[in-house]
Parts: sequence; structure tokens; C-alpha cells
Amino acid sequence: MLIRFGYEITLSCPQDTPMLVMMSVRDERRDDIRLQSGLGTLPGVPCTAYHDLFGNTCRRLVAPAGRITLQSDSTILSSPDPDPVEPLARETPIADLPDDTLMFLLGSRYCETDRLSQTAWDLFGGITPGWPRVQAICDYVHRHIRFDYQQARSTRTAFDAWQERVGVCRDFAHLAIAFCRCMNIPTRYVNGYLGDIGVPITGPMDFSAWMEVFLDGRWHSFDPRNNRPRIGRIVVAYGRDAADVPLIHSFGPHVLESFLVWADQIADPEQDKVLRKA
Repeated sequence: MLIRFGYEITLSCPQDTPMLVMMSVRDERRDDIRLQSGLGTLPGVPCTAYHDLFGNTCRRLVAPAGRITLQSDSTILSSPDPDPVEPLARETPIADLPDDTLMFLLGSRYCETDRLSQTAWDLFGGITPGWPRVQAICDYVHRHIRFDYQQARSTRTAFDAWQERVGVCRDFAHLAIAFCRCMNIPTRYVNGYLGDIGVPITGPMDFSAWMEVFLDGRWHSFDPRNNRPRIGRIVVAYGRDAADVPLIHSFGPHVLESFLVWADQIADPEQDKVLRKA
């Protein structure tokens, strides 16, 4: 299955403003990309790239005073199957965990394990360890938080989301991540594309947040906001929480003027190539 994905985002800056942009697909999926435009800017400005400590691709640029549009349009080969479900996947004892998973057991900026530890053990301590426990956490968070895009707030933490019971996809992810870490399960925050493939279209698309949990020696996708296996996830970046993977980090004020994101299954790949050449 082919998925066409990309974005067109216009910002306005009162003065020249350095920026970091983190919207490129992770290197693990590079071989799956069939057509790629890369990051384009209008007006054109120089752009360099580097990898952060998580291996995410970050691009540096200086946005000139006034408007700048960031855009990309690519096609990727993706599995037509939903996220795998492995109910027998087991937790790994802490002493046996790989070194690079240990940071994902610790509290972080948006996931305050110290404030939620007792609540997590009260709620989930009696549930079978492994996949059943993680799914129970996702079920709880899915029921506990009401999705409301109008109440998005960049300062809301996992503890805030638990108390306020409202939020957007990042808040669902933060709360579930914090609960999993409290139960000694390595869990990382993921940002990426998730189109409405195989499900009803619910509204304008945005970048999505979910989480990956380390069970039985590898990472598994869980999505407490949607709480069902989905088709066509495209990982852009992962880290401890949203603070590690901002889509755009500007070192100065800016105003978001327009925001368009897409991730759609291509019914006719040959027709898609024709449209791109037109």
C-alpha cells in the first residue's frame, strides 16, 4: 500500500528567526519512501540537518522577517495491515532491559511519574503484567480523558490531564506513558502521521501522538487516544515526551497563519505520478 503524506505550514515572524524543524520521517523508513520532495521553503532559505540524541532528523533554518511557508510532499510504502496485537507479549525485568531503554522508565517534563506512581499501582498493580496491563492503561486513559481540540494547552502535563480529564492526543499519550513508566515498563512518546485509513474521517488532519512500549524485546505501538489498531502509522520522531519532539521550535516569536497536513492512501499510484508532474 502506498501513502501520500506531507504538509504545508505558513508562519509569520516579526524579525529573522532561527528555527528547528522536526517533520522528516525517521531513517528506519527511508527505504520505504518511493517519492520525496524533502523540506521546501517559500521564500527559499538555506537549511542544514543533523540527528538528535534519539536519532530524529532535525533541520535548521533562519526564517526571514515576514511570511515563510514550509512544505513537503512524499509517498511511502506501508503495510496494509493494522497495528499488530500481541496479547502474550511479556514485560522485561528491569535488570534485563537494554541500556538504551532505561531513560524511558524515568519521569520527564510532561510525564511526572513521582506524582502518579501510587495512583498507577492502585489502578493497575493487580492486572496481568505485559500486554494486558498496557492495554488496561490505554483503556483507562481513553475513557478518562475527553478529546477537545479547542482546549489544547502546551503546558498541560500528564498529572494535569489526569486531573482535568480533557485534552488532545499528546495528553492521552503523556498520561498513558506516565502510568506505564510507573509500572516499570519502558515507554516512549511518538510523533508522526496517522491518516484516516480504514476508519471514518473525523475532521481536518493534524500530526498525531501515540506511544511505543518495550515488551518481549522490542517496541510496540499503543494509541490511548484512538485505542484501536490503525493502518499506516508513519513515525517522524520519538523521545521522552513532547518536549523532545517539537514539530517546529522557533527561537523567537512567530504566528501560525495556516496549517495543512495530509496522509492518504493512493488508490492509483500511476495517476499520482502524473499529477505530481503536472
